[in-house]
Amino acid sequence: MKKLVVLIIIALFMLQGHANAAESVQKSNLTAGMAKSKIIKGQTTQTQILEIFGSPNIITKNKSGNEVWTYDKVSVDKSATEGYGNILVAGIAKENYSSSARTFTMMIEFDDNEVVKDYSYRSAAF
Repeated sequence: MKKLVVLIIIALFMLQGHANAAESVQKSNLTAGMAKSKIIKGQTTQTQILEIFGSPNIITKNKSGNEVWTYDKVSVDKSATEGYGNILVAGIAKENYSSSARTFTMMIEFDDNEVVKDYSYRSAAF
């Protein structure tokens, strides 16, 4: 009976550990859909871009002297699946891991009046 109670307690701690590992993910407005729907060349201002996407990762000037804001987002998805349904064998739980990553980079060029002149974005998944 004591062994059963000990095994139940260990199983509960393992489940709690996996629940804590699943951190909450904050949604981002930095997507191709948001860029297409919210950015209008010749109309959207720097202030509006800040409200939609937040602060850029990088601010530079191009050869024409125009300010360029770069937004860069990397998302990594990790998952672990346990073999044998949380059964401990010699104190070791069998787990399988997998991960994938996605990147999204957007560059916005502004004119002298702080209005969007042009923008581009790229995304990749691996």
